[in-house]
Amino acid sequence: MCSGPYRQVSRLGNPLFNEVLVPLARKDQWNALPPADDKRFAQYVTHPELASLLPGLYPGVFPHLAALVKSGQPRADLEAILLTGIPAGLIPGFTNYTGSVLADMLRLNTSIPPTPVRKQSIYGLLGGDAGGFPNGRRVTDDVVAIELRAVAGVTYPLVNKSYTPDAAAGKLTDGLTPASVHASLLGQFPYLGTPYSGYDEPS
Repeated sequence: MCSGPYRQVSRLGNPLFNEVLVPLARKDQWNALPPADDKRFAQYVTHPELASLLPGLYPGVFPHLAALVKSGQPRADLEAILLTGIPAGLIPGFTNYTGSVLADMLRLNTSIPPTPVRKQSIYGLLGGDAGGFPNGRRVTDDVVAIELRAVAGVTYPLVNKSYTPDAAAGKLTDGLTPASVHASLLGQFPYLGTPYSGYDEPS
């Protein structure tokens, strides 16, 4: 039997924030803190380890990203996407900025109408679909591919027009498509059908 006050042991704002950006030794600490303390983890957003690993894992494929990492320039694009929301002026007609406080939170601009299903891109804002991630998160958004591409430099031109992303950065994917999800969406909450085992997938 347990006793005493409840204690926070896990939290989630943006997908993969803790899994990909926060170092292993600090994951439990991050999970136990409120978003208001996320400024303590901002260095892992502005200088993500994954960005430095990609050029090493794939020699010659990410030369522009390698140069960006070597320059030591902070990733203001990732800070905007993940910690403050995107300010007005970076993307024409789009903003989900919530202020200067650095906090890992999912942000939704309700003045942007939902994208009709047939016009949705699984790559959300990166696919030209302002109704998708990081403007909230739809169940069909491929958040893994979106965040991989952002870390690889696809979004850095938003804050530095002189930067050209590597061609491979815009092709990073987890290999999933809408057809990969076999269970039909439900017409009511929780909307997601019965999960299937990843081990059953031929890919």
